Amino acid sequence: MALAVGALTDALITAVAHISPEQKESPRAQRLKRRVQGALRPGSHARTNQFAVARQLEGLQEKFQVVNRDELAHALHARLVELGDCRNDWLPELLNLLLQLSDRPVQNSKIEDLQRPVQALEETQPLSWSDFNTQDTAFSSEDIWEEVDFAAVSSDDGLSSISSEGATHLPIPKTPITPEKDYVVTDEVFVSGDDEELITSIENAQFWKTKTDDTAYKGKAASKTITELQFSRETIFMLQGLPTSIFWRLDNSIEVDRSYTLDHSSNKALSSLLRSFTEIGSQIDILRNYTQVPQGIPYMQTFCRGIESRLQEFDGMLSKMQGQYLSAGAAVSLLQLLHDLRQSSRHLVLLSDLVCQLKEHSSAKPTRCIDLLYDHVCMLEALGDDDASRVLATLFFSCFKTYTRSIQLWMETGQVDLSDSAFFVRNSTQHGELRTLWHDWFVLDESGQKIPHFLENGVHKVFTTGKNMVFLDQLTALPDRAEVLNRADSILDDIYPSHSSLWLPFSALVESAFDRMIEVNHSFSAGLLRSELEEHCGLWESLDALHHVYLGKDLSMIGMVDTKIFGLMDRGRSWDDRFLITELIRSAFGAVPTIDTSRLVVRSGDSASRDHQDQSRSVRVLEKMSIDYVLPWPIANIITQNSIHSYRRVATFLMQIRRAKYVLVKQRLRDARGSVDGVGPGDALIHALHHNILWFLDVLYSHLAYLVIATTAESQRTSLSNARDIDAMIAAHQSYMSSLENQCLLSVNLSPIHEAIVSLLDLAVYFADLQTVHASGSASQDDHLDQNSVAGVDITRRKRTLDDESDSDEDEDMDPNQTFTISFRDSPYDHQMRSVKHQFVHLINFITDGLKGVARAEGLPSWNILAERLEWRKA
Repeated sequence: MALAVGALTDALITAVAHISPEQKESPRAQRLKRRVQGALRPGSHARTNQFAVARQLEGLQEKFQVVNRDELAHALHARLVELGDCRNDWLPELLNLLLQLSDRPVQNSKIEDLQRPVQALEETQPLSWSDFNTQDTAFSSEDIWEEVDFAAVSSDDGLSSISSEGATHLPIPKTPITPEKDYVVTDEVFVSGDDEELITSIENAQFWKTKTDDTAYKGKAASKTITELQFSRETIFMLQGLPTSIFWRLDNSIEVDRSYTLDHSSNKALSSLLRSFTEIGSQIDILRNYTQVPQGIPYMQTFCRGIESRLQEFDGMLSKMQGQYLSAGAAVSLLQLLHDLRQSSRHLVLLSDLVCQLKEHSSAKPTRCIDLLYDHVCMLEALGDDDASRVLATLFFSCFKTYTRSIQLWMETGQVDLSDSAFFVRNSTQHGELRTLWHDWFVLDESGQKIPHFLENGVHKVFTTGKNMVFLDQLTALPDRAEVLNRADSILDDIYPSHSSLWLPFSALVESAFDRMIEVNHSFSAGLLRSELEEHCGLWESLDALHHVYLGKDLSMIGMVDTKIFGLMDRGRSWDDRFLITELIRSAFGAVPTIDTSRLVVRSGDSASRDHQDQSRSVRVLEKMSIDYVLPWPIANIITQNSIHSYRRVATFLMQIRRAKYVLVKQRLRDARGSVDGVGPGDALIHALHHNILWFLDVLYSHLAYLVIATTAESQRTSLSNARDIDAMIAAHQSYMSSLENQCLLSVNLSPIHEAIVSLLDLAVYFADLQTVHASGSASQDDHLDQNSVAGVDITRRKRTLDDESDSDEDEDMDPNQTFTISFRDSPYDHQMRSVKHQFVHLINFITDGLKGVARAEGLPSWNILAERLEWRKA
């Protein structure tokens, strides 16, 4: 047997190593032969577990029966029984080999393939029924032809094996296939004790074992001299994170066993050298421990994977160094090892310092890691360390690309990645109505905790871009933008060039790449949304409707509404019925094509003011009525509710001016129709007051309507046309409304001037009421009433028309159902007229002086223009 193995070994070496038979005695051939014989030695390989093989074969039989392949189970069982009589020590190995070579035996096995050799042998002697003699046979008395009842057969898992026709149900063997046999270990596996030198060399290599039986080591446990190669290998093991005998880990640090020494080095020098190794090892251990901590933030997971890849490179370098030390004739030097380690671990030491800083404030700011990476790269670049800065920059950009995935998802689809806790955009508690989509649906974390400091300038643009996509999604106007997305993805892929020289600093590369990525998405979404708002949502039509309804763009339509409302007020009727006024306004503005009259709604306050006559005759009562124009939800996101409130204030102020003028003009018309020949002594004062008040009202209204509103509306349209996105449009409209309120004297700092103007408007109404009451008293004298009842007592008269149901404007001069509470008893008519003049002069002076003062303070020319026009009397 040994000769046969030797011959086969020689043939194998000759065939594989291409060694001719003449060179089989060469040292190379003998060395190969020893290696092959060592590999083929029986003791070098573990034996196959025969019980495991038996269990696998039993399981295979069960599987055949479960899947209704009883013929295969029977065939396998028959052959295993036949193999049980074979006495071969290698039978388990052979069966295990067959199991390993099998390929889906249930699907690919066919019983016909097993029967072909048997049929070939018995082909000359076919078997027929006549050959059977049922007499005196073992099965002659059995009922083999009866039908088998399988109902009692069941299994725990509900599966049953139903045999095919002509097959029998075979029992599964519960004993091993081969009988148990004691394994006899051959003598070749034992090493003979004759080679004492080999044993001694092995024992000496195990320097970590204490030699208690050696007298040279008794009492000298602190001095174990080992070689420099052993020190080097232990150092490499320590740097790889493996346990060693010289170094051990204690409280996140590495300590050195000082009992090991070198023959050619002092203990002090060796201790200093080993401390340098432990410092590097401690830094490496910090990184290894950090990579074991689970990370929930996606870009932090990328950061850990980047550290792991660099640790793998470092471990590969250590393995290569160890392989060099084991090669024949290699020089080993701890100093050279320390120099090589310092060069190769420099980047890992920088990362270790970064990780230590990160642990100090791990929960304070989710983006602190990427901020620290950015700062380290900038610092290394400023110091001129191109190699280290490039390594850390590569790691930074891999983390930055992961970090920007949530940003890209937001800008491209308008979706918030809820799994990314470092993303600075979050959903509000619950989505409100579509009218507040832009303002309330999403929240930007402006605290800075989730925003890297080098991205703060572009965060608002990112926020706007994502809201653009949400807006377009609600408008069902999202297009196919695959080309734009591909362009945006390629920006970050090409952000860091592969060549060694950089044209731009690192910070400029990051900012420019991020800005380009934002601009690609922002310009696309903002342009598309702007087109949708202008072409399909009616932006300009809504603005025109607001100018008609609130700013009195067409006075002919506003005049129809004013005449009806003011007439009802003068006749003492219910003028603030919101249903009546809503129908009135809708009919008045029905001819304007840009106004959807179904969106017009009038709201009125408490109507109890009709019970207080001093309030009913004041223009302030108009503040209780407000007109709402319900904008479409896309436009309502631009023109907010605060802007609508400002529109209402301007509209109310303009209506108050028109109310005062209406009363004066109506009184003048009444006086003209009812005038008599001759002019009284106080008529000059009355005419002068009437003229001056009308002049003030005309100047004020024309200034607001034709100078302030017209010019600001034109500038607003220009600003909205030039706005790039929704935020710019909102800012432009808010600036327009702020300027409009300010120039209409409705801002907080101009409230004294506004109150003075409202008081002057009330004075105009009071002046007209004085004339009405005085004229009413004169008519009563013509009807032979006692004059003392007119001049000496309170005059509270109610005049009724012949037909109270008529609302004709031709009968308004009779003031039906109107009530005045004016007394001439304590203050005569002439005295009250002079008091009206005094108040008018005082108020007009206060208004003009106030306008000049704020014009000097804030520099708006419109106030100076208004003040100069109101001072016409001084000329």
